[in-house]
Amino acid sequence: MTPTVSASGLSLRFGGTQALDEVSLRLTSGVTGLLGPNGAGKTTLLRVLATAVPPDRGAFTVLGQDPATAAGRQEVRRRLGYLPQTPGFHPDFSAFEFVDYVAILKELTDRGARHREVRRVLDEVDLADVRAKRIKKLSGGMRQRVALAAALVGDPGFLVLDEPTVGLDPEQRMRFRELIAQAGEGRTVLLSTHQTEDVAMLCHRVLVMAGGRIRFDGTPAELTARAGGRVWSSTERDPGAKAGWRTGTGTFRNVGSPPAGADLLEPTLEDGYLLTLDGAGAEVAAA
Repeated sequence: MTPTVSASGLSLRFGGTQALDEVSLRLTSGVTGLLGPNGAGKTTLLRVLATAVPPDRGAFTVLGQDPATAAGRQEVRRRLGYLPQTPGFHPDFSAFEFVDYVAILKELTDRGARHREVRRVLDEVDLADVRAKRIKKLSGGMRQRVALAAALVGDPGFLVLDEPTVGLDPEQRMRFRELIAQAGEGRTVLLSTHQTEDVAMLCHRVLVMAGGRIRFDGTPAELTARAGGRVWSSTERDPGAKAGWRTGTGTFRNVGSPPAGADLLEPTLEDGYLLTLDGAGAEVAAA
């Protein structure tokens, strides 16, 4: 399958911080999850692939175009959908006006065709009834859907989503997951998130980043399997565990190297993720 994104040796330094360190990847159709702790380089990678910032070294193509050239960047931006971590809304714009503004930036110059496209994407994210409402009067979940609608303008072949479910309540998150799943049908979606459950429910593939490098690339099932035989239950916190927390039953769930005779538990994707970070020398949180 021809990749939507092909990158080799991407590196980028900000001052004394190596944000990206020889990152290579290939992305094809479907939803790929990008996990990693704060400072792992996830947002930097998304910004590079979205042509917002060039790498210091390395090369990549998006939708067959080379963003290192002016013509290539322009073509990628026409066919790219990007939802940044903090969308820059003008609070006095209505939902329709904001998405229309993005459509203008994407060079949809025919007013009638552009407005039909704006209505289409607002319908797609179930905001038709509030399209005339000011953004400052919308809930957080609705604002995120406005941002997703803007990213979907022009039916992009590559959709980049940076923490789209952060700050949403459980009901809003479930609705947003449905929208992301729909968006991933027939196009390539790269979803950066701290929510391992989002990856488990949505993604056919997962990447784990730490220290500017990709530390894992595989399926969610393969990441979960990394924790096989390494999760156990105990009545007290196990000081030898890499991470451990008290559960709702009052027992402790531990992740790491279990002692002999430990009561082993079925691993989750989060367990595999924590152990991957530990193997990369990244911080593993314990509750």
